Amino acid sequence: MKRREPLSLDLTPLIDVVFILIIFFIVSSSFKKDTYALNLTLPDANGASKQIEKKIVIVELSSKDVAYNGEKMDFLKLQSKLESIENKTEPVTVKIDKDVSYQKVVELLDMLQLNGLGNLALVTNK
Repeated sequence: MKRREPLSLDLTPLIDVVFILIIFFIVSSSFKKDTYALNLTLPDANGASKQIEKKIVIVELSSKDVAYNGEKMDFLKLQSKLESIENKTEPVTVKIDKDVSYQKVVELLDMLQLNGLGNLALVTNK
């Protein structure tokens, strides 16, 4: 009588395929940088750029909507959010679409000034 060897699977090709799949998904995936509520086309500028280390408040303004830290809202709700900011010296990053009317920009800047938020950074494309 002939003795049979127990069957065993070679896992080396399986491990190779798994590593290739992992590498494929890492290379083909895209990572989100920042989450913004509005899709804005920022105006161009030639001035010097400044990096803000601490981004506490981000206000976005388009021709139809306004957003506060990635949350769409209306101007009344934005007013209450701005009033609730305790440290008035924190930098406020303002992103304004280039197609926004001048009147809406003035309204937003007035609202920020009335709430004592004067440390503004207007974001543009370089």
